[in-house]
Amino acid sequence: MKFQHYDGLYGELNASLASDYIFSELISTRSKDFDWVIRPHIHTKLFQIFMVESGKLKFQDSFQEKNVESPCLIIIPPATLHGLRYSPDVKGRILTISVSILENIFQASTLLSLTSPQLIEKFGDEYTFEEIQNLIRNIDKELFGDFPERQLMMQTYITQLFVTIQRILQNRESNYEEKSPFLLHFKHFQKLIKTSEKNKTIPEFAQELNVSAVHLNRICQNVVGKSALQVIQEHLIEESKKYLEYTSHSVSEIAYLLDFEYPNYFAKLFKKQTGISPSEYRELKR
Repeated sequence: MKFQHYDGLYGELNASLASDYIFSELISTRSKDFDWVIRPHIHTKLFQIFMVESGKLKFQDSFQEKNVESPCLIIIPPATLHGLRYSPDVKGRILTISVSILENIFQASTLLSLTSPQLIEKFGDEYTFEEIQNLIRNIDKELFGDFPERQLMMQTYITQLFVTIQRILQNRESNYEEKSPFLLHFKHFQKLIKTSEKNKTIPEFAQELNVSAVHLNRICQNVVGKSALQVIQEHLIEESKKYLEYTSHSVSEIAYLLDFEYPNYFAKLFKKQTGISPSEYRELKR
């Protein structure tokens, strides 16, 4: 299946946005025009935050579809596949910010290194959903108002918003690690994937972790909702993106460097996960 990629917002073909682009809108504004179905697509240079206050939705990324309860936040990094299906009574906002703005603000932030969508459904006393609502409302006030030094104030609120989200994600991982031994195994698995000199089979990885292949899959499903094979494939695609962006190797050469037996299998996997071919991805990043 070929997924649409947009330089602008969903449904806006051939959009050419400024490098300092910021936009906020109600979820219903655009979604009702598409009968509440936003088909899987990719934004090449935009970071999005979906703040869903009420209503039901189904979220889809490269690996799964999931029914999501509100209130929730969905964090969409650039160049990541996502689609949504809303109930008509949904309420919330979508904040869209160009990557260049965030790169200028958060040069060393790990939040900008996210390679897959993040779903936040649970909020604690330390960082509440209401705090996120207020920060986005403050951004809206500056974005649509006419105040002195509005750009500076907007940057301040954006900084607060993204730092708060980053802390929520970090706290979630920390709390989960304390409660679940699965996460320790999963992190060890991730480390093995990154340091392995060749593509290993699931049983080979499982043997190194001293668990069965079935249990390794159970670990991955428990932590990230994906199979062990999907975790490995996701890593390989992220590595291939670096080769495509920063080297002149051909697609076939990159496939062999990443230990794919056949270049066409690599190209098919890349398109399945990103919605575009390796060559198209390289062209987008030029």
